[in-house]
Amino acid sequence: MTAQAPVHIITDSSCDLDADVTAELGITVVPLEIRFGSETFADGVELSTAEFWQRCRRSDELPSTAAPSPGAFAEAYQRAAEAGANEVVVVTLSGDLSATIEAAQLAAAQPPNGLTCHVVDSRTVSAGLGLTVITAAELAAGGADGTQIVEAVRATAERVRVHAALDTLENLRKGGRIGAAQSLLGSVLSIKPLITVTDGRVEPAGRQRTRVRALRHLIDLVAAAGPNIAQIAVMHADCDDVDDFVQRIAPLTSSEPRVMLIGPVVGAHAGVGTIGVVFVERDPPAPTRA
Repeated sequence: MTAQAPVHIITDSSCDLDADVTAELGITVVPLEIRFGSETFADGVELSTAEFWQRCRRSDELPSTAAPSPGAFAEAYQRAAEAGANEVVVVTLSGDLSATIEAAQLAAAQPPNGLTCHVVDSRTVSAGLGLTVITAAELAAGGADGTQIVEAVRATAERVRVHAALDTLENLRKGGRIGAAQSLLGSVLSIKPLITVTDGRVEPAGRQRTRVRALRHLIDLVAAAGPNIAQIAVMHADCDDVDDFVQRIAPLTSSEPRVMLIGPVVGAHAGVGTIGVVFVERDPPAPTRA
């Protein structure tokens, strides 16, 4: 793990960042809870992503998720203070999708002595959150203070684009993350629903009749945005065709795609077979003076 910076970055396990990435960048990840029936697991601690997808493939019961407790964030703040941090910046998944940010805020109301806590809503999730958190950690390592990092995170949140193709909307419908009527999109003729994350909410973005067409749609979105992409990631829910998909989008942007396996928090709602692209658009050019 990297040396503790004066500003420490904390996020939640919906960021879907590999452990080696968080260790290298010194990021603390607070786990959400994953439930299979009466069994409850701490995401990434008591249940790995690989184990989660194995369970999903052999179980007819949909898993559910729960936000961390304020105490889990309080412990993370305490560890950061003991390691020498003066400030923590906590970047969470969208507050419209989870109560996680509320737990982080409650813990931040009573921080350890000498520690300033900033809690920021990323307005996104999964690879969108992951790319945002990486940006925050890189700024912290470069010496930025908490206020500067918060401003950068909010600016990045405005430029994150999340697009995905699902095999079904049933998981989202049962989990209450999308309107019940939209479940009809995936119920006939093997139609593949498309979704996006808009201002922190999961929204339907159309449909395609086959997976091939759905992936083609995602590729077209990358092609259209290509010159303006600063960072890009491919996120997938245990998909066999992800390597081929990455090869098809890689030539469309100068930024190398980061491949991220969708973890239990998002996977519980998206379902096996989900594949998506997440990119951060470049800063718009400064206006020229007359």
